[in-house]
Amino acid sequence: MPEIRIDPLTGERTIIAGDRVVRPGGGLTVSPAPPIDRHEDPFAEGNESLTPPELYAVGRSGGAPDTPGWSVRVVPNLYPALSPDAPPISSEELFWRAPALGDHEVIVNAPDSVTSLAQLEVAQVATALDVWRERMRAHLDRAYVHVIVNERREAGASREHTHAQLYALDFVPAAIARERERFGAYATRTFGANLLADLVQQEVRRRERVVVIDDDTVLIAPYGARVPYQLMIAPRSPRLRFEDDGPTGASMLHRALSLLTQRFETSPPLNLWVRTAPSGAEHYCWRIDILPRLTHLAGLELGAGVHLNIVAPETAAAELRELCAH
Repeated sequence: MPEIRIDPLTGERTIIAGDRVVRPGGGLTVSPAPPIDRHEDPFAEGNESLTPPELYAVGRSGGAPDTPGWSVRVVPNLYPALSPDAPPISSEELFWRAPALGDHEVIVNAPDSVTSLAQLEVAQVATALDVWRERMRAHLDRAYVHVIVNERREAGASREHTHAQLYALDFVPAAIARERERFGAYATRTFGANLLADLVQQEVRRRERVVVIDDDTVLIAPYGARVPYQLMIAPRSPRLRFEDDGPTGASMLHRALSLLTQRFETSPPLNLWVRTAPSGAEHYCWRIDILPRLTHLAGLELGAGVHLNIVAPETAAAELRELCAH
């Protein structure tokens, strides 16, 4: 029977309706991504002149900026959604507006022309996540730093080469502010307990939505998963901020994306992002959310804000656990 679930972290409602996967047109299939033309790839090693001047890079031994030899490279977004400074603009009560202040960067995860982090070695993924964290620390003066990865054009990537984007925002987005409130309210009710830490503990005890556990992190199909095969990486010991010293979950992220690639026999389109403690949060815990783009958002999601997931997270977790065993 279909059921409604509330995500413990976000408060969002999802309808889990697994029988809908067998309706006409309801199957989940993924086509392979086309190969990248390296000569026209602005993020490929050797094509540094095709991007704005770099802000940061690692891996180069003594070379000048904007030259080959790097492992991860950071450049300003060529078409930024945010501006580091701008004059004030007039506003009205019903038509409020303000300059979109902040910083918008592109973090090229590797010099190789590949479409997914799953196609890299684990060590390269770890290097990329270390740079994500370093660039987040570079913008601690902003209210919130949001790091995302869009893989493949179906998920919004304008360039297929694996890369992250960093948005250093001058405000805390409403969805993240609501999560901050939920963490704080839970801590008040439970005399200081951490919402995500307790959730992870319960999920590990129940096992039905846990995919795999390593020394530092756990991979879970969330109870209120919004989309089929949604996954979450959370630290086993709670930490407020992803950008602080400690494990980044790089090995688990590589494993999660590799499992999705095994399941669909190619890397699926997906969005992932890092949740870190926003400004003013005393009770929080970082995590990485992974949302494959296997279905379309339609009128229910866009019009009512209620998601419809046609693969129960328990089913997704069981399938991925089975892949782990082989």
